[in-house]
Amino acid sequence: MGNHSLEHVLVIPRALFDELGAFHGYEADAGRYLPSILDPANNSFLCRADAETDPGHKQIIPYALFQCGDRFLHYVRGGNAGEQRLASKGSIGIGGHVNAEDYHASGSLGWDLYVTGVEREIAEELRISCPYQQSIVGLINDDTTEVGQVHLGVVHLFTLESTEVAPNEVGITNLSFLTKEELVERAKGGFLESWSRLIVENLDQVLASATAGVS
Repeated sequence: MGNHSLEHVLVIPRALFDELGAFHGYEADAGRYLPSILDPANNSFLCRADAETDPGHKQIIPYALFQCGDRFLHYVRGGNAGEQRLASKGSIGIGGHVNAEDYHASGSLGWDLYVTGVEREIAEELRISCPYQQSIVGLINDDTTEVGQVHLGVVHLFTLESTEVAPNEVGITNLSFLTKEELVERAKGGFLESWSRLIVENLDQVLASATAGVS
């Protein structure tokens, strides 16, 4: 994770999101947003400490779901997670910022930078020991919370061939694979963080986006 106060993270102006069409919850039409969001003319790096308190920008967060058969990866963020405001709630998404180091690693802005960030973030948080396929299935936004106001999620679905997945950092605890019914139950009980709850509420649409061959 590095030192958060020095980390520079990928952002877009809030005004661009409004122009493209602000929404609440899950939006399956990623194609309407991603080309503009990932256009180097529209994004930039901001110091993370500033970005976290600046609703004039949205930090771009890859948010990956992991499916094996009819079950989905679920975990609880340990209390020592970097984002204290999300600690101890259940989550079905592995995600994080795209940062300036990803730019240095990829040597470009735009799509290559984004993909580098996704791969690094997932490798930091999970050890996946089985083959998988992935696709981008939509976007997630929640302006009703302090955290959500300054973030915009790009939802990825990883389809795993087995459940051979283990945590790669201490903040990821109680990792297990749950059915849709079990997740719906947790969402209703208020045990999921907001993005995970919004995805569970729209899970059929998320899965339909994946089978529609969105990439």
